[in-house]
Amino acid sequence: MPLPDGLDLDVHDNIATITLNRPSALNTLTFEMIDALTDLYDRVDRDPDVLVVLLTAAGTRAFCAGIDVKELKNADAQDRLAAMPMGGPRRNLFEVMTECAKPTVAAVTGLALGAGCELALASDIRILAADARMGLPEAKVGMGANFASHILPRLIPRGLAFEMLYTGRTIDADTAHTWGLANQLVDTDVRAKAENMCRTIASNAPLTVRRYKQVIAAGADLPLSAAMRIRGIPNPYTSADRTEGLDAMLTKRSPQWQAR
Repeated sequence: MPLPDGLDLDVHDNIATITLNRPSALNTLTFEMIDALTDLYDRVDRDPDVLVVLLTAAGTRAFCAGIDVKELKNADAQDRLAAMPMGGPRRNLFEVMTECAKPTVAAVTGLALGAGCELALASDIRILAADARMGLPEAKVGMGANFASHILPRLIPRGLAFEMLYTGRTIDADTAHTWGLANQLVDTDVRAKAENMCRTIASNAPLTVRRYKQVIAAGADLPLSAAMRIRGIPNPYTSADRTEGLDAMLTKRSPQWQAR
């Protein structure tokens, strides 16, 4: 399926790299791009050749500065806005991203604002350039930041989530790292650092990695005694990959994973 202008996809070495490619427009999202991104994350989730998903952006000024304001003047904008945050015939992009069974990584350079900030928050791992800035200015323009309202208090202390949402202010990369929104800060070439992270993840047993994501999501709000009894699927303990991994370790060779 062809992608709309502003989006690129490359699958190589078990890593699906999705690139926001509208640098002249600060990589802002059109409604067409939002729909295509939703489909893309669903597609790579089902692709057995994909083990990790990397979200990045062209240029250095912005990862994504939110929804293109010109879109809000389109004929269908009122219908789209009326269906927000979780209505309408299509699934919510951030819901699809968080439910993707594959590990997801975001490489953030420059501005990540509004929906662009939420794209980063919907990723499992966030690697930020030293000049990155994250913000949710929705309170300043009368929007809602529905996804961020729910995910932020799960990622950082509630008081900091309130502060970020209530004020609409933009935080710098150092603050994001201190608050726990950034896994790593990178002085140069954030994409290369993120790609290296993806390669490291892709080199590990895929069933084990997939199980980690599933049980963490399923058990996050459960008492520890209940969370520990979640039976993750697939089960790496009885997999062919477990046998392969142990044999590779004993014979001092690289394992050949089969994801089964």
